[in-house]
Amino acid sequence: MGSTSRPVDDEVLDAATGVHYSALRLEELNMNGSVSGEDQPTTSGVENGHQEPFVIGVAGGASSGKSTVCKMIIDQLRDQRVVVVTQESFYYGLSDEELVHVHDYNFDHPDAFDTELLLSCMENLKHGKAVDIPNYNFKTYKSVASARKVNPSDVIILEGILVFHDSRVRDLMNMKIFVDTDADVRLTRRIRRDTIEKGRDIKTVLDQYSKFVKPAFEDFILPTKKYADIIIPRGGDNDVAIDLIVQHIRTKLGQHDLCKVHPNLYVIQTTYQIRGMHTIIRDAATTTHDFIFYADRLIRLVVEHGLGHLPFKEKQVITPTGSVYTGVEFSKRLCGISVIRSGESMENALRACCKGIKIGKILIHREGDNGKQQLIYHNVPKDIANRHVLLLDPILGTGNSAVQAISLLLKKGVQETNIIFLNLISAPQGVHVVSKRFPRVKIVTSEIDFGLNDDFRVIPGMGEFGDRYFGTDDYQSSTPFFCDEKNRVRLL
Repeated sequence: MGSTSRPVDDEVLDAATGVHYSALRLEELNMNGSVSGEDQPTTSGVENGHQEPFVIGVAGGASSGKSTVCKMIIDQLRDQRVVVVTQESFYYGLSDEELVHVHDYNFDHPDAFDTELLLSCMENLKHGKAVDIPNYNFKTYKSVASARKVNPSDVIILEGILVFHDSRVRDLMNMKIFVDTDADVRLTRRIRRDTIEKGRDIKTVLDQYSKFVKPAFEDFILPTKKYADIIIPRGGDNDVAIDLIVQHIRTKLGQHDLCKVHPNLYVIQTTYQIRGMHTIIRDAATTTHDFIFYADRLIRLVVEHGLGHLPFKEKQVITPTGSVYTGVEFSKRLCGISVIRSGESMENALRACCKGIKIGKILIHREGDNGKQQLIYHNVPKDIANRHVLLLDPILGTGNSAVQAISLLLKKGVQETNIIFLNLISAPQGVHVVSKRFPRVKIVTSEIDFGLNDDFRVIPGMGEFGDRYFGTDDYQSSTPFFCDEKNRVRLL
């Protein structure tokens, strides 16, 4: 018969059904400064009484190690409620006629799965509803009556050979992982499994592989690899890859929750290229030259993303071929305002994106170590009330300086909805402060940090950004180069 994927290990499902609790909750964030669990107001990422889960798709060929990867991720996410949904639970039951010719049935073909039922279950889980997952019997080739009850969770892992095949299913995922294992290794595992566990002879296993498994992999599974955010060679044998992925998931979970609390917060899509650049500029040993180079690259990404939130209008142009192209034209009534002096590091990126843009200045002085700010100086365009404003400050910490700057802009007649605040990193406390005071100001950042320490400094942070960027600090060591040129990574 065609390939029947091995049922996911029971211990994987067992590990995913226990109740786990997050180590970092928004309730624990001290709005007045450092992270603390004492006497804090409760704030949670809830929409209509439900916090949407983080969905991870894990795809790859049969016997590639998907189940092992899922188990390793679950083991390291013990502080989260995690559930695994397997695509093989959604095989269609075979008819009596199909059972007669079961050896000619291709279980690796997309049509072998009830994708509509899978989609319905996943959508219900995302909306906070418990679902009954079919229990497919691989001996009778039918779903049995005892379905598996799955409750809503913080993290949902959807695992299967073809979970990336349908775009509707892909669109439900926050992260897509492809387990890329050598074909010879997959075949060896399959022979060992089918001969020992299922009592089949080697000839039958090889015939199935040649007739169904190999063609289906090349025609349907391998082409979906292009949709993956992360590709893991060697599957469960790649401990380094799993560790990095779990770190990435933890970072995204924190950002994921915060974006639900504050719909005006936009975190640019995280890739390993972006994480690599963050790794360099956060390293205390990075030279000023390297710090400037990678900070500029990140700033440019944030500025481009911020410009995408400006109003556009449709515009038609004639191409050199004489054809009509219908596109858009962005607003020309905009200006930049940098918060001296760190914000001045973002001016070149803005000028590179917006030719001839006017840029004003605001100087806000920090008084001691209590996080309070005092407005010292400002110089803004006279017609700023009629413009969209891009407010530039690479670090959002306590939010006090941002509140001072935005308050000034409002006094100058700028509409709150016309302000976009651009920064590289944000502390959750600062996001809360700004969003609570100015809920219609858009905040665009590249990463959400853990919080503030007792000195009101962002942690893990990157130190005094202005000093490091303009070379007035003591960070003069060197750092190894690390950067991938693609938006996804192959973890070696």
